[in-house]
Order: sequence, then C-alpha cells, then structure tokens
Amino acid sequence: MSKQIPVHDVTPPADKGKDLDLYASREKIYTRAFTGVFRRLRMVAGGVLFLLYFGTVWLNWGGHQAVWWNLPERKFYIFGTTIWPQDFILLSGILIVAAFGLFFITVFAGRVWCGYTCPQSVWTWIFMWCEKVTEGDRNQRMKLDRSPMTANKLLRKTAKHSLWLVIGFVTGLTFVGYFSPIRELMGELFTGQASGWAYFWVGFFTLATYGNAGWLREQVCVYMCPYARFQSVMFDKDTLIVSYDPRRGETRGPRKKDVDYRAKGLGDCIDCTMCVQVCPTGIDIRDGLQVECIGCAACIDACDNIMDKMNYPRGLISYTTEHNLSGQKTHLARPRLIGYAAVLLLMIGLLTSAFVTRSLVGFDVSKDRVLYRENADGRIENVYSLKVMNKDQRDHVYVLDAAGLPGLQLEAEREIRVGAGDIVSLPVRLSMAPEQLPSSTNDITFTLKDADDRATEVNARSRFIGPQIR
Repeated sequence: MSKQIPVHDVTPPADKGKDLDLYASREKIYTRAFTGVFRRLRMVAGGVLFLLYFGTVWLNWGGHQAVWWNLPERKFYIFGTTIWPQDFILLSGILIVAAFGLFFITVFAGRVWCGYTCPQSVWTWIFMWCEKVTEGDRNQRMKLDRSPMTANKLLRKTAKHSLWLVIGFVTGLTFVGYFSPIRELMGELFTGQASGWAYFWVGFFTLATYGNAGWLREQVCVYMCPYARFQSVMFDKDTLIVSYDPRRGETRGPRKKDVDYRAKGLGDCIDCTMCVQVCPTGIDIRDGLQVECIGCAACIDACDNIMDKMNYPRGLISYTTEHNLSGQKTHLARPRLIGYAAVLLLMIGLLTSAFVTRSLVGFDVSKDRVLYRENADGRIENVYSLKVMNKDQRDHVYVLDAAGLPGLQLEAEREIRVGAGDIVSLPVRLSMAPEQLPSSTNDITFTLKDADDRATEVNARSRFIGPQIR
C-alpha cells in the first residue's frame, strides 16, 4: 500500500462520439460556518491586513499623506522616505524581496499566503460573511436560491449586494486615496468636484472588488492567479501542506458514536463531508493534493470539531508533510529552503544598504550651447545650467563651489536654498583669465555641500572651454 499523498485523476471521461468540453460552467459553492484555531488565525491576519490597508491611507507624515503615490509630480512618499523616478531601482528591490519572501514561505509552509493574507482570500471571506448575515447559513442559502422570487428573497438579496457594493466602494475609494490624497478626494467626490478620472477609477475598483470577491471568488484563485500554477514546482516532500491521513481515515463510513467501528473495518473518517462543505474552493481534501487548495485550513478546523464530538484524536486532516505521512522524518533545513533564505537575507541587506546610503540630493550640470565668451573684464566665461533636487522631506541650504583650474572664479550665489521635495534650476557662470588656461578644453568639478551637514557632498563633472591655444 502506498504511503504517499494520494493523487487522483479527476479528468471526466469522454463519451464516445462527443467532444470533451474543457470549460465547465461554474457551480456555486455554499460554504458552511465553522469555528476553530485556524479560523481565528485567519481573522487576525485579515484584521491586520484591513488595518494596514484602510488605516495607513489616513496617516500624515511631514505635512502630507504618509503613503502617497504622487504621480503628477513623480514623487512617491512612504512615511519618511521620498522615492523619485531615479530611485525606481529601490522599488524593484522591494518587489524582489517580496518575491523571494513568498518563495521562502511557500517552500516552508505551502500556500499559507493564499489562505491567510492574500487580498482575494481575505475579501472573499468578508463577502461570504455578508452572505451569511443576510441570507443565513449554508442550508438556508441553498433553500433560498431554489425558492421562487418573493419579497423576503428580494429583500435578502438586495441587502447582500448592497453590503458587497458598500465594501467594494470603500475598497476602491481607499485604493485611489493612495494616489490622490484621501481627505481631499472624499470631499471632492461627494460634492461633485472630483475629476472624471477619479470617479472612473473609484467606480472601476468598486466593481472589480464586487466582481472578484462576490462573483468570481475561487475562479480567480484557480484560473486567473498564476501563483496557483507555479507553486507545485516549489513544493518538496518536506513542505507543510493541508492533507488528509488515509491511514487513519480509511475505510470511510457513518457510524454511531459508541459503536466499535474498528470491528467493522472502518477508519476515523465518518464521511460527514464537513471538510467539503467549509472549503471556499469546493474541493474534497480527501482526494489528495489539488491545485485548487489554497491552504486555508478550514477543513482542518471542521474535521477537528467532528473528531472532538466523536471522541477521536484530532489531526485526521492537518498541516503535515509528505515525508511525515509516509512515516519518514521531516527535514526543516534543506538546500532549497536554505538557498531561498540566503538570497532573501542578501536582498534585504542590499536593499537596506541602498536606502541608508542613497543620496538625498540630486545634482546635475549641463553646459550652455555657447562654447565660451569674453566678459567685460577680458576673462573667458562659460555658462552652465545647474539643477538641484532635494529628495529629503525638509528644506535644505546647499553651498556651491567649483574646482579644477587655478584661478577659476564662480560668479553666482554660493548658497542655494531648496525646499523639501523641490527642484531648483539656476544659471551659473565660471570665468578664467585667458593666460591661465592650460588648454582649450579643461575638466572641472562642481561641488554641492549641505550647509547643515558638510558630510553630505555631491559632485558633478563638466568642462570649461576656452580659445584655441597656439
């Protein structure tokens, strides 16, 4: 008898003379209410996600919204950090860290991200709760859907969809609020003063939330999310997965509580199908590991409750590994997991270093098209255009200097005041006595130092052009 996780071929047989339809119509899933340890964990994780998503947008930092993707000005505020287009590599680094974090947790504990903190799952559970509040539990909803339309049914359906739309609207409004300050956005939306694009995007994300969490639900996880497809290549025999123990459970069958079921050749599974009734994707975990399983552990909670009522040990369905099911030792430290952990730590270190050491002042110098000219004092003069970008969230005064040639004179205001997040452009003139020019083309360096912190220094190289020396 095989002791590995059972995998069953669920492909429907093709009838002779008929083409196999690869696209089956969706069958509505009616989930049953349940309680348990993992449900409470999922509620905590969902609560944290809701708090971060809906709460962060209302925080202020440095006189503006704490997290604000200011697209018109191409400035992205993340609390005390301002990210400019020149710093997009840092955003790429954040995404890379998130990706390797996802890879690491998947190798270690399977699809816990999907089951506990994925927005699609969290919002789906909220919408399912709205269904339960307005239409009742599983059997009541099934009976309601089969019944003809009445005033009671219409009222319940209207209440459910109204709650869905309200949640969708708040979700969409919050999302747009990260790109357009939420306080101003709300006032403009409800007074009719917002732009057409604001109304469009709030409406779009309202309908997207309503459709994804209310109607598509598991279809998003099964058919639209790429993570469900490539997760299998990341699993190994030591990955924690939700699995049914056939050694304990088989042979299945109903029985009375006080009957010696072992004498009848029955296992611990009483075939109550509670694990199927609570599953948000509608699968039977007893059929083995399936791509539809999001690792939410709803079936574990439901099965443990039944085991308690029958006075059987818990764990018929549990988080386990393929090695554990086959009676072997589970290895926590293995090459793939260690590799992902090492890369993750390396990327976190590099990203942290990049954030800490990045310059908070941008400095660019471009020379005027006129190569040179002679001023009223007979000196050779070059004109430059300087652009100073203050990436910090407070005002700074910078001290300008130029070097590279003996006798080089800077003819401009040396102190440059730049407001928080501002860019200042100004013309600058350099002059030299003709007899002091070593050649017609000379390298020079502009230096910009912070008046408050002289350790902050940036340089920009350019050239000083003079007449041809014979």
